[in-house]
Amino acid sequence: MGRDLLHKNEERTSLNKDLPESEQNPDRRDRSTASFIIGFHQDDDQHWVAELSCGHTQHLRHQPPWQSRAWILDPAQRLEKIGQPFACGWCAQAHE
Repeated sequence: MGRDLLHKNEERTSLNKDLPESEQNPDRRDRSTASFIIGFHQDDDQHWVAELSCGHTQHLRHQPPWQSRAWILDPAQRLEKIGQPFACGWCAQAHE
């Protein structure tokens, strides 16, 4: 009850970033080039997921006011996004 919520909770990760179990690039594709959107699908909760050329995926939700992506709800606008560059967060972490 008397825990100070302003102090940061220091927790160690369960896997070391350098171990094979935490490999974010299992197929060894080149991550130096920009990723592109190659398709979309819906997950089990009906949220839209972008499929990226790097092999990763990214949820794209429209949940105003926090996330405003009304285009994800329109099939024609989703189709227009295919082939567009996309900054993949997983790939960016791999380069850190």
